[in-house]
Amino acid sequence: MTPLAERLRPKKLNDYIGQQHLVGPGAVLRKAIESGNIPSMILWGPPGTGKTTLARIISEEVESAFFTLSAINSGVKDVREVIAKAKRSRFFDRPAPILFIDEIHRFNKAQQDSLLGAVEEGSITLIGATTENPSFEVIPALLSRAQVYVLESLSKEDLSVMIERAIQQDIELSARTWNIKSTEAILRFSDGDARKLYNILELLFLTNEDNPIRIDDEIVVETLQQNLSRYDKGGEMHYDIISAFIKSIRGSDPDAAVYWLARMLVGGEDPKFIARRLIILAAEDIGLANPNALLLANAAFESVHKIGMPEARIILSQIAIYLANSPKSNSAYVAIDAAMAKVRETGNLPVPLHLRNAPTRLMKELNYGKDYRYSHNYKDHFVAQAYLPAECETLRFYHPSHQPAERKARERLISLWKDRYAED
Repeated sequence: MTPLAERLRPKKLNDYIGQQHLVGPGAVLRKAIESGNIPSMILWGPPGTGKTTLARIISEEVESAFFTLSAINSGVKDVREVIAKAKRSRFFDRPAPILFIDEIHRFNKAQQDSLLGAVEEGSITLIGATTENPSFEVIPALLSRAQVYVLESLSKEDLSVMIERAIQQDIELSARTWNIKSTEAILRFSDGDARKLYNILELLFLTNEDNPIRIDDEIVVETLQQNLSRYDKGGEMHYDIISAFIKSIRGSDPDAAVYWLARMLVGGEDPKFIARRLIILAAEDIGLANPNALLLANAAFESVHKIGMPEARIILSQIAIYLANSPKSNSAYVAIDAAMAKVRETGNLPVPLHLRNAPTRLMKELNYGKDYRYSHNYKDHFVAQAYLPAECETLRFYHPSHQPAERKARERLISLWKDRYAED
């Protein structure tokens, strides 16, 4: 059976729910559609906000040929072939064919470059969909030739309209009676995502044999807990496996790290998502025990972004093994969280006068900068003086680990600050 989300996909602009800032009366994209002058564009927004649906509706409204590619499994050859096919399909009195590329952020530079000529000459109208910031994921040359439209998560009002439409208009759901007592849980679990909403409704329909189907918050929560894998398709891949991957590296097990990496790559996970998580891990879990880890993790992300799959798997494997083999320290992570907690607790404490800048005569008369001692004028480029607000002067946020690199840092801090950095 065709999924509910596909059965209810609107085909006309007037049936489209949400994104009124783009397609409502007088809105910028509606004006473009009504004029028939469709620019190449990037639709940027969270999952389930109607990016694919909107692209198809645009094609229907302007009566343009519609071609699609998925960036997950399309290469440069596929791009060139579909562009050639699109060009052959165009008639003199028809708008340029629309080429829709889902998850365009997964295209590497070479794949995006292959689109430039056709977009520039106007032989196709490109519509790309992405959940990632196009400023980082789309090459500047392509971005400069496309309008970026930002789609927002669907409001509770939008989702409520979708619920009513589903139970009244869908051929399957409308065949039974619905007794809806509360929709709060459905709306909460949907989280602004129409696809999630339809998955929940379909699950409630398939698992409830009562007529009428009773819907309240307790029933929704219980049903989702019992059928989590059916509701959250891909959820285990995206959350549990990335968690196992990160914890394996944190636990210094390179074999487990490579295994979970393989699970994600075979399952179609975005390699740039993995690389971004490794940058975070390098700072959070390795940190000052091996400062080079962050540099190499960032270099790995840049390489993955440039190269793309399948070769990116080698880069990810190398950095995952390197990080797993690195000594571990979370001292920087603990330090900033402790400092931020203190700031929230104490508010905006005044900067000590001797640390303040004094660019004007009045500020100097008010003792701004007075008695500040310039570190480079002292032996070893250090002089003991207060750098924290008086209320925090005795506090410690950074506690060096006992890993070799930080042990040296601890020894230096003790030599400079004496008892302040004595053994914890």
